[in-house]
Amino acid sequence: TTNITKAREKKKMKNQIFYISFAAFFFLLVTKWSSVEAQTCKPSGTIKGKKPPPGQCNRANDSECCVQGKPYTVYKCSPPVFSRTKATLTINSFQKGGDGGGPSECDNKYHPDDTPVVALSTGWFNNKQRCLNYITIHGNGRSVKAKVVDECDSTMGCDADHDYQPPCPNNIVDASKAVWKALGVPESDWGELDIYWSDA
Repeated sequence: TTNITKAREKKKMKNQIFYISFAAFFFLLVTKWSSVEAQTCKPSGTIKGKKPPPGQCNRANDSECCVQGKPYTVYKCSPPVFSRTKATLTINSFQKGGDGGGPSECDNKYHPDDTPVVALSTGWFNNKQRCLNYITIHGNGRSVKAKVVDECDSTMGCDADHDYQPPCPNNIVDASKAVWKALGVPESDWGELDIYWSDA
């Protein structure tokens, strides 16, 4: 009976070690996940808005124009990129005369509204590292591939170079009409949409 008791105690101890190890592993996993989630991009400062001169700031696609004296937050970074990165989809015209302003930064060209192209917030644009590469956008139960052609500048705004529009938030995928159409979003709902994106 002593041997049986010892065997039972040994088995009980093994089970306890297993459960303690499992609990420790689970705790580490949760802690690691929380720290990844907590890796947020903090603002790098603010700029003061300037009133657009007459004829400046194209209001197409409900674009916002800077307000004199209003502080706007700027960012040099964007949230971390994962296999599916959460973002806000906005709408922009990359064609000549559109609310995108000048030609695209990646190729110094304009792009028609029926071409699936995007601009990414400064951190995700990553000093042109994603220029002319494709990303996959998931939203509204569909997905579409789009070419990165421009930066949605999160570091500056409210000047002639940015058509007197505010700095871009740090989590934006600014997309042409073709992207919105491909995602099957009704035109009346174009403007902002919660999406996920990934490098294609």
